[in-house]
Amino acid sequence: MQWSLLRPVGLVPAALILTTIAAGAEGGKSAGPSEFLLVTQIVLLIAVGRGLGEIMQRIGQPSVIGELLAGILLGPSLFGWLWPEAQAAIFPKAPEQKAMLDGIAQFGILLLLLLTGMETDLKLVRKIGKAAIAISIAGILVPFACGFALGEFLPDALLPKPEQRLVASLFMGTALSISSVKIVAVVVREMNFMRRNVGQIIVATAVIDDTIGWIIIAVIFSLAAQGALDIASVAKAVLGTLAFLAVSFTIGRRLVFQLIRWANDNLVSTAAVITVILLLMGAMALITHAIGVHTVLGAFVAGILVGESPILTRQIDERLRGLISSFFMPVFFGLAGLSADLSVLRDPNLLMLTGLLVVIASVGKFGGAFVGGTVGGLSTRESLALASGMNARGSTEVIIATIGLSIGVLSQNLFTMIVTMAIVTTMAMPPMLRAALAGLPMSKDEMERLEREEFEKRGFVANLERPLLAVDESVNATFASHVIGLLAGMRGLPITVLHIGKRAKEQERGRDEEESHETVVKRAAETVSAGGDGDTGSVDVVTRARRAELGETITDEARKGFDLLVVGIDKVAVAKDRFDRRIEDIATKFEGPLAIVAAKGKHLKQPMPDALNILVPVSGSGISKRGAEVAVALTQAGSGSLRVIYVATTRDKGAQRGASRGLSQEAGILKDASDLAARYDVDITTTLRVNRAPESAILREIDTTDVDLVVMGVDRIHADHLSFGGVADAVLRQSKVSVLLVSSGEARQVSGEKA
Repeated sequence: MQWSLLRPVGLVPAALILTTIAAGAEGGKSAGPSEFLLVTQIVLLIAVGRGLGEIMQRIGQPSVIGELLAGILLGPSLFGWLWPEAQAAIFPKAPEQKAMLDGIAQFGILLLLLLTGMETDLKLVRKIGKAAIAISIAGILVPFACGFALGEFLPDALLPKPEQRLVASLFMGTALSISSVKIVAVVVREMNFMRRNVGQIIVATAVIDDTIGWIIIAVIFSLAAQGALDIASVAKAVLGTLAFLAVSFTIGRRLVFQLIRWANDNLVSTAAVITVILLLMGAMALITHAIGVHTVLGAFVAGILVGESPILTRQIDERLRGLISSFFMPVFFGLAGLSADLSVLRDPNLLMLTGLLVVIASVGKFGGAFVGGTVGGLSTRESLALASGMNARGSTEVIIATIGLSIGVLSQNLFTMIVTMAIVTTMAMPPMLRAALAGLPMSKDEMERLEREEFEKRGFVANLERPLLAVDESVNATFASHVIGLLAGMRGLPITVLHIGKRAKEQERGRDEEESHETVVKRAAETVSAGGDGDTGSVDVVTRARRAELGETITDEARKGFDLLVVGIDKVAVAKDRFDRRIEDIATKFEGPLAIVAAKGKHLKQPMPDALNILVPVSGSGISKRGAEVAVALTQAGSGSLRVIYVATTRDKGAQRGASRGLSQEAGILKDASDLAARYDVDITTTLRVNRAPESAILREIDTTDVDLVVMGVDRIHADHLSFGGVADAVLRQSKVSVLLVSSGEARQVSGEKA
């Protein structure tokens, strides 16, 4: 195992020798910038950086440390010391050649801040609330004061512009007070503490630290550009920053969401959404530059807004992160390592100052975070864990130091000292945090919350992100809109309403038909937007009209990433075990979960009822649990009642073994349903009907109670037509009240059993 880890490192000297020979030959051909050298530099930084990053991760350290060490090894600290001619041949100091790699690294800074913003969970900050803000303020003020004091006493020789000591001191204070969200989150996640109270406080505090830090850095950049403390310029930068943040988190949030949705739904070119995200990042970076602050603030805020977009698919997210992690991170951090000449630490004075910087940074941040945690109500062990986590500077510190070097606030030696401090504090954090978190006790309230969140993590409704509603001009369509509105309104899910009635060209024949078409679409959208008692104000509704054949339309919509299709059309069932042709076509083209709504009884006259009295059959199978989850969510969203009836089918016997232990299978399954309802504070009534066929038991319960909606979780059955089995077919045809069938995404093979 150890040999396999060291093998890639052993190849580095051979690669360097071959590269040096080739670089020397290339350098003799032309005195100008060389594309060959640029590609060589990138290849070496990626290969060595990613290789060392892999080793670092395997020994419990962040991969960014390996990428930094790669630059240090390839720079004057080691390679330049052992073989200066070769190092100069591969990484020449010619301004034209250096500018090529610097350009990639500068764009890499923006992408790294975009990624940092995407990983910033503002919901977590809002959830933790005042405690995290109070802890963060204390955790920033103490190290900021320490860093500012250090800057005031630094020798003039370490400052590029001693006359601008105030700017340098402010910069040092910010550099010592900030933490690395990425490093903190990775370690907390590795230890399975991300959902623990203390883990959430640690990450939320790091998020606040990061956000405040970037705002301060942006203002310091304005100060550095002016060369002196100009009150008017500082006021302009501060007011401009506040205005930018206010617009970004109000109008900008909705605009970013709309642009990402538009790109996802309308553009057919490869990686269209990623292109739009990069353009958004660039535009916001230019805006912050225009108001006199650094471009990194614009990229960071753009990342936050992109990360909050409710339709950012996992695939798009992984592609973007993969590009940044595999290319821009090793190049940027490698270049930062190249810029840090650790050989200067052979000077005893610089070495002592570096050690002092590490001590001041660690004591200041650790002490400030510990005091903040204690004041914020954390226990001693929790405060120790918080302080340990906050002490990691990681990639954030290196980015700040690079910015300071580029704008002339830091000298080369001071830059090297700060990078060294970042490496030391980052490598010390994981073992310290692991030791502090190990064996931390869990309170009863925290345990209950974790159990609820674990349940929701496996749930169907809790993981819905983007439903699609397909409707026509019928009353059933209005009722379907009301149902999906209740579900979406609870969590503010974006809804797309697809009108699959008459085609647009046919509607142009007469004004009355056109008005009817628009009225139905708007009515459905307004019903969805007004549904539920939850966060309905944030429900975003887009309406579309069918412009092609139904199958083609559904195929086009399905590729956009919808995770549930709700169908509400006039005709549902046309014969025994046969659905309407349009529903057949829709189900054929949409492979994900499907919900079919059939309005009956009083809902034909009142398709938007004030309350729903729901009946849900459960049998212990996974799909029946999905039906129960939808029923509980609908009951929670509106007002009404929920009845749960136990029914048994042949295929459910295996699933029944998973019911609560120590009870009969029937009572255990009903208890599981009761526990589900209790998690959402929903009162239910349970019924046992063990001596009847499932369809008879359900229909009997409908006739003898006041329910007006049956919610059933059903499997798709392999057949030459759409089928959910005999029980669902009988209930759909014979029920006197409305029916909602919630199906699985894939068809199930049935042989010799009654479904």
